[in-house]
Amino acid sequence: MNAFVSHLLSAGGVVLALIGAAIWIWRRPASPYARRWIIAAALVYSAFGCYALSYSTGRLLVAGFHPFTKADVPNGPTAIVVLGSGTFSARNWDDERLPVLDRASANRVLEAIRVFRIADASWIIASGGLVKPDDFDEPSGRTMQEALVRSGIPAARVLVETRSANTHDEAVIVRDMLRTLDVQHVILVTSDIHMRRSIGTFRAQGIPAVPAIARQNQDMPWFAWVLPTEAGIDLAADVWHEILGLVYYFVRGWYR
Repeated sequence: MNAFVSHLLSAGGVVLALIGAAIWIWRRPASPYARRWIIAAALVYSAFGCYALSYSTGRLLVAGFHPFTKADVPNGPTAIVVLGSGTFSARNWDDERLPVLDRASANRVLEAIRVFRIADASWIIASGGLVKPDDFDEPSGRTMQEALVRSGIPAARVLVETRSANTHDEAVIVRDMLRTLDVQHVILVTSDIHMRRSIGTFRAQGIPAVPAIARQNQDMPWFAWVLPTEAGIDLAADVWHEILGLVYYFVRGWYR
Protein backbone atom coordinates (compact mmCIF):
# COMPACT_ATOMS: atom_id res chain seq x y z
CA MET A 1 0.00 0.00 0.00
CA ASN A 2 2.81 2.42 0.89
CA ALA A 3 4.57 1.85 -2.44
CA PHE A 4 1.30 2.24 -4.36
CA VAL A 5 0.38 5.51 -2.64
CA SER A 6 3.93 6.82 -3.08
CA HIS A 7 3.79 6.06 -6.78
CA LEU A 8 0.42 7.76 -7.22
CA LEU A 9 1.77 10.86 -5.50
CA SER A 10 4.77 11.21 -7.77
CA ALA A 11 5.67 12.26 -11.29
CA GLY A 12 4.94 8.67 -12.30
CA GLY A 13 1.39 9.06 -11.00
CA VAL A 14 0.90 12.17 -13.12
CA VAL A 15 2.16 10.32 -16.20
CA LEU A 16 -0.19 7.39 -15.52
CA ALA A 17 -3.14 9.78 -15.23
CA LEU A 18 -2.22 11.37 -18.58
CA ILE A 19 -1.74 7.99 -20.27
CA GLY A 20 -5.13 6.86 -18.96
CA ALA A 21 -6.76 10.00 -20.32
CA ALA A 22 -5.03 9.62 -23.70
CA ILE A 23 -6.20 6.01 -24.07
CA TRP A 24 -9.70 7.01 -22.99
CA ILE A 25 -9.88 9.79 -25.60
CA TRP A 26 -8.45 7.48 -28.27
CA ARG A 27 -11.03 4.77 -27.57
CA ARG A 28 -13.94 7.13 -26.87
CA PRO A 29 -13.19 10.41 -28.67
CA ALA A 30 -16.71 11.69 -28.20
CA SER A 31 -16.88 10.90 -24.47
CA PRO A 32 -17.08 13.99 -22.25
CA TYR A 33 -15.87 11.96 -19.26
CA ALA A 34 -12.32 11.66 -20.57
CA ARG A 35 -12.00 15.44 -20.67
CA ARG A 36 -13.49 15.67 -17.21
CA TRP A 37 -10.91 13.11 -16.09
CA ILE A 38 -8.10 15.33 -17.37
CA ILE A 39 -9.56 18.36 -15.60
CA ALA A 40 -10.02 16.40 -12.36
CA ALA A 41 -6.48 14.99 -12.54
CA ALA A 42 -5.06 18.46 -13.15
CA LEU A 43 -6.93 19.87 -10.15
CA VAL A 44 -6.03 16.97 -7.85
CA TYR A 45 -2.31 16.96 -8.70
CA SER A 46 -2.19 20.75 -8.55
CA ALA A 47 -3.63 20.56 -5.03
CA PHE A 48 -1.20 17.83 -3.95
CA GLY A 49 1.66 19.72 -5.58
CA CYS A 50 0.92 22.90 -3.63
CA TYR A 51 3.49 22.83 -0.83
CA ALA A 52 1.48 25.23 1.33
CA LEU A 53 -1.56 22.93 1.24
CA SER A 54 0.47 19.79 2.00
CA TYR A 55 2.31 21.61 4.78
CA SER A 56 -0.96 22.82 6.33
CA THR A 57 -2.38 19.30 6.25
CA GLY A 58 0.76 17.98 7.90
CA ARG A 59 0.38 20.48 10.76
CA LEU A 60 -2.61 18.44 11.93
CA LEU A 61 -0.20 15.57 12.63
CA VAL A 62 2.24 17.84 14.47
CA ALA A 63 -0.29 19.50 16.80
CA GLY A 64 0.84 19.26 20.43
CA PHE A 65 4.54 18.69 19.67
CA HIS A 66 7.27 21.29 20.12
CA PRO A 67 11.06 21.47 19.72
CA PHE A 68 12.90 19.70 22.53
CA THR A 69 14.22 22.01 25.27
CA LYS A 70 16.09 21.69 28.56
CA ALA A 71 12.74 21.65 30.37
CA ASP A 72 11.87 18.38 28.58
CA VAL A 73 14.91 16.50 29.91
CA PRO A 74 13.69 13.64 32.15
CA ASN A 75 15.32 12.92 35.49
CA GLY A 76 17.45 9.81 35.45
CA PRO A 77 19.51 7.78 32.95
CA THR A 78 18.17 8.28 29.44
CA ALA A 79 18.50 6.71 26.02
CA ILE A 80 17.86 8.59 22.79
CA VAL A 81 16.26 6.59 19.99
CA VAL A 82 16.59 8.14 16.53
CA LEU A 83 14.51 6.57 13.77
CA GLY A 84 15.90 6.30 10.26
CA SER A 85 14.15 7.32 7.07
CA GLY A 86 16.42 6.03 4.36
CA THR A 87 19.86 5.93 2.78
CA PHE A 88 21.05 6.53 -0.75
CA SER A 89 24.09 4.67 -2.02
CA ALA A 90 26.32 5.82 -4.87
CA ARG A 91 28.33 3.13 -6.66
CA ASN A 92 31.33 3.22 -8.98
CA TRP A 93 32.41 0.73 -11.67
CA ASP A 94 34.29 -1.34 -9.08
CA ASP A 95 31.04 -1.70 -7.08
CA GLU A 96 32.42 0.43 -4.26
CA ARG A 97 29.58 2.18 -2.43
CA LEU A 98 29.20 5.53 -0.74
CA PRO A 99 26.07 5.55 1.48
CA VAL A 100 24.59 8.91 2.44
CA LEU A 101 21.55 9.78 4.53
CA ASP A 102 18.42 11.07 2.88
CA ARG A 103 17.22 14.51 3.95
CA ALA A 104 14.80 13.30 6.62
CA SER A 105 17.39 11.03 8.26
CA ALA A 106 19.99 13.81 8.18
CA ASN A 107 17.60 16.15 9.96
CA ARG A 108 16.88 13.48 12.56
CA VAL A 109 20.59 12.85 13.18
CA LEU A 110 21.20 16.58 13.68
CA GLU A 111 18.35 16.72 16.18
CA ALA A 112 19.65 13.63 18.00
CA ILE A 113 23.04 15.32 18.37
CA ARG A 114 21.40 18.47 19.75
CA VAL A 115 19.27 16.46 22.19
CA PHE A 116 22.30 14.41 23.27
CA ARG A 117 24.13 17.60 24.22
CA ILE A 118 21.13 18.97 26.12
CA ALA A 119 20.20 15.78 27.96
CA ASP A 120 23.67 14.20 28.33
CA ALA A 121 22.02 10.88 27.47
CA SER A 122 23.67 7.61 28.35
CA TRP A 123 22.99 6.08 24.93
CA ILE A 124 21.89 6.85 21.41
CA ILE A 125 20.21 4.04 19.50
CA ALA A 126 20.30 4.54 15.72
CA SER A 127 17.40 2.50 14.40
CA GLY A 128 16.58 1.61 10.81
CA GLY A 129 16.83 -1.46 8.63
CA LEU A 130 15.86 -2.30 5.06
CA VAL A 131 12.25 -2.37 3.85
CA LYS A 132 13.24 -5.30 1.62
CA PRO A 133 16.16 -7.64 2.43
CA ASP A 134 17.56 -7.28 -1.10
CA ASP A 135 17.54 -3.47 -1.10
CA PHE A 136 20.65 -1.97 -2.69
CA ASP A 137 21.10 0.73 -0.03
CA GLU A 138 22.79 0.39 3.34
CA PRO A 139 20.46 0.19 6.38
CA SER A 140 19.80 3.69 7.63
CA GLY A 141 20.62 2.68 11.19
CA ARG A 142 24.19 1.93 10.17
CA THR A 143 24.56 5.14 8.16
CA MET A 144 23.15 7.20 11.04
CA GLN A 145 25.53 5.50 13.47
CA GLU A 146 28.48 6.50 11.30
CA ALA A 147 27.20 10.08 11.00
CA LEU A 148 26.72 10.36 14.78
CA VAL A 149 30.25 9.17 15.49
CA ARG A 150 31.73 11.47 12.84
CA SER A 151 29.90 14.36 14.52
CA GLY A 152 31.66 13.75 17.82
CA ILE A 153 29.29 11.42 19.70
CA PRO A 154 31.43 8.83 21.55
CA ALA A 155 31.29 5.58 19.59
CA ALA A 156 30.93 3.57 22.80
CA ARG A 157 27.61 5.32 23.50
CA VAL A 158 26.08 4.74 20.07
CA LEU A 159 24.14 1.51 19.49
CA VAL A 160 22.62 0.44 16.19
CA GLU A 161 19.58 -1.56 15.11
CA THR A 162 19.34 -2.65 11.45
CA ARG A 163 16.80 -5.51 11.49
CA SER A 164 13.60 -3.45 11.31
CA ALA A 165 11.53 -2.91 8.16
CA ASN A 166 9.01 -0.42 9.58
CA THR A 167 8.20 1.67 12.64
CA HIS A 168 6.45 -1.20 14.41
CA ASP A 169 9.53 -3.40 14.00
CA GLU A 170 11.69 -0.60 15.39
CA ALA A 171 9.54 -0.30 18.51
CA VAL A 172 9.62 -4.06 19.16
CA ILE A 173 13.38 -4.42 18.59
CA VAL A 174 14.29 -1.28 20.53
CA ARG A 175 12.08 -2.43 23.42
CA ASP A 176 14.19 -5.57 23.72
CA MET A 177 17.42 -3.56 23.46
CA LEU A 178 16.32 -1.20 26.23
CA ARG A 179 15.86 -4.13 28.61
CA THR A 180 19.62 -4.68 28.54
CA LEU A 181 20.44 -1.00 29.25
CA ASP A 182 20.38 0.71 32.61
CA VAL A 183 18.07 3.57 31.61
CA GLN A 184 14.84 4.95 33.02
CA HIS A 185 13.66 7.15 30.16
CA VAL A 186 13.60 7.29 26.38
CA ILE A 187 13.72 10.35 24.13
CA LEU A 188 12.39 9.59 20.67
CA VAL A 189 13.76 11.56 17.70
CA THR A 190 12.03 11.55 14.33
CA SER A 191 10.45 13.90 11.79
CA ASP A 192 7.60 16.07 13.02
CA ILE A 193 4.87 14.46 10.87
CA HIS A 194 6.17 10.97 11.74
CA MET A 195 6.19 11.61 15.49
CA ARG A 196 2.51 10.95 16.24
CA ARG A 197 2.58 7.45 14.75
CA SER A 198 6.00 6.75 16.28
CA ILE A 199 5.06 7.82 19.80
CA GLY A 200 1.86 5.75 19.66
CA THR A 201 3.74 2.73 18.31
CA PHE A 202 6.40 2.89 21.04
CA ARG A 203 3.69 3.44 23.67
CA ALA A 204 1.96 0.26 22.45
CA GLN A 205 5.20 -1.59 23.28
CA GLY A 206 5.29 -0.14 26.79
CA ILE A 207 7.75 2.68 26.03
CA PRO A 208 6.41 6.11 27.14
CA ALA A 209 8.94 8.11 25.14
CA VAL A 210 9.56 11.87 25.29
CA PRO A 211 9.15 13.33 21.77
CA ALA A 212 11.89 15.36 20.09
CA ILE A 213 10.79 16.47 16.62
CA ALA A 214 13.47 17.11 14.01
CA ARG A 215 13.41 20.44 12.20
CA GLN A 216 12.25 20.29 8.59
CA ASN A 217 13.81 22.58 6.01
CA GLN A 218 11.33 24.84 4.19
CA ASP A 219 13.77 27.27 2.62
CA MET A 220 12.23 28.06 -0.74
CA PRO A 221 10.97 31.12 -2.63
CA TRP A 222 7.42 32.26 -1.93
CA PHE A 223 6.06 31.09 -5.30
CA ALA A 224 7.25 27.53 -4.59
CA TRP A 225 4.81 27.49 -1.66
CA VAL A 226 1.74 28.20 -3.80
CA LEU A 227 2.56 26.76 -7.24
CA PRO A 228 2.58 23.01 -7.92
CA THR A 229 6.08 21.59 -7.41
CA GLU A 230 7.77 18.23 -7.02
CA ALA A 231 8.55 19.17 -3.40
CA GLY A 232 4.83 19.70 -2.78
CA ILE A 233 3.95 16.28 -4.20
CA ASP A 234 6.75 14.66 -2.17
CA LEU A 235 5.45 16.27 1.02
CA ALA A 236 1.89 15.22 0.19
CA ALA A 237 3.10 11.63 -0.22
CA ASP A 238 4.78 11.77 3.20
CA VAL A 239 1.73 13.31 4.89
CA TRP A 240 -0.73 10.82 3.43
CA HIS A 241 1.64 7.97 4.19
CA GLU A 242 1.42 9.00 7.86
CA ILE A 243 -2.36 9.48 7.81
CA LEU A 244 -2.98 6.08 6.23
CA GLY A 245 -0.27 4.59 8.45
CA LEU A 246 -2.06 5.79 11.57
CA VAL A 247 -5.26 4.09 10.43
CA TYR A 248 -3.44 0.89 9.52
CA TYR A 249 -1.48 0.75 12.78
CA PHE A 250 -4.62 1.38 14.82
CA VAL A 251 -6.47 -1.44 13.05
CA ARG A 252 -3.53 -3.81 13.57
CA GLY A 253 -3.34 -2.90 17.27
CA TRP A 254 0.14 -1.44 16.85
CA TYR A 255 -0.86 2.06 17.95
CA ARG A 256 -2.01 3.25 21.35
